[in-house]
Amino acid sequence: MRQLLITFFTVGICLSSHAQEQVTPFEYEKETGYSGKNIPGITYQDDSFNFVVVGDFGRVGDYYQRDVAREMGHATVVLDANFIVSVGDNFYPDGVQSTQDYHWISSFEEIYKDPSLYRSWYVALGNHDYRGNVQAQIDYSQVSRRWNMPDRYYSKTFELENGKKMQMLVIDTNPFIKSYHKNPEKYLQIAEQDTAAQRQWLESELAKNDPSIAWKVVVGHHPLYSGGVRKESADTKLFEQQFADLFDKYKVDAYICGHEHDLQIIKPAGRYTTQYLSGAGSEVRQSGEREGTIFAATEPGFMTFSIVNNQLTVHVVKADPKGAAVLYKHNTNK
Repeated sequence: MRQLLITFFTVGICLSSHAQEQVTPFEYEKETGYSGKNIPGITYQDDSFNFVVVGDFGRVGDYYQRDVAREMGHATVVLDANFIVSVGDNFYPDGVQSTQDYHWISSFEEIYKDPSLYRSWYVALGNHDYRGNVQAQIDYSQVSRRWNMPDRYYSKTFELENGKKMQMLVIDTNPFIKSYHKNPEKYLQIAEQDTAAQRQWLESELAKNDPSIAWKVVVGHHPLYSGGVRKESADTKLFEQQFADLFDKYKVDAYICGHEHDLQIIKPAGRYTTQYLSGAGSEVRQSGEREGTIFAATEPGFMTFSIVNNQLTVHVVKADPKGAAVLYKHNTNK
């Protein structure tokens, strides 16, 4: 009888211990039949808030687009990501004509097919999108469950696990690029956009007195800084002059952008805001460094963002025909 009680007690401990084991989102999906792969170097954290960022992607699956899309799907499973962000240039070379344009199928629906990518995408406009029908991209929000672009610029607030919030403001940077106004036939309706109204909206959103907002994120297409092809571009320098001080004033934690077709993290000396440039969703161009460069790579890929309590962790992920690899991990502590 005593031996039987000992046996029951031992089995009970084993079962209790097994029940308390943490199963990651990836392990759970694999157990239930998911066919995707893990990405070594990305670790899921309990109670984390996660999202994936890609940019400059819409090339009918060519260049590295399919490779990046495949590994984005894997990363979204690994992190159980809440959503995906696109920083613009969603369709090359000239945007889309309508919600029925075949580009929606060939460059979006048929490329981002991992089941994990069928969740909300929050989308910004790039300069190539302005060469087509911008309203069609806004209207596609009513066609697709996952495509979210309610307007040319918009805000979204997310609840975090600790009762705090992340404020995300998606801006339309194109009208602020002065050189585009010299070519209105190429950048359609660019002159009609009210930059003063958008800037006023942005300031009013950032100035909201909400103590529950722990993290402020701004998403746009054009970079404040670059060590890449546009390092000395007048457009880049003028954009920095228009927004860098504003972001610092309101303590924007992360400015997420693209336009350059590479992967960069930059925080110049004396600045509050860190810029994360993720524009390597398909075509790749030469990257480089400048003052404040934390990381730069001439590689196809994307970035993942994870918030746990007072820490933001960003993984820079390379994606090519061989698979995925984490190139760099960056932490910001509040």
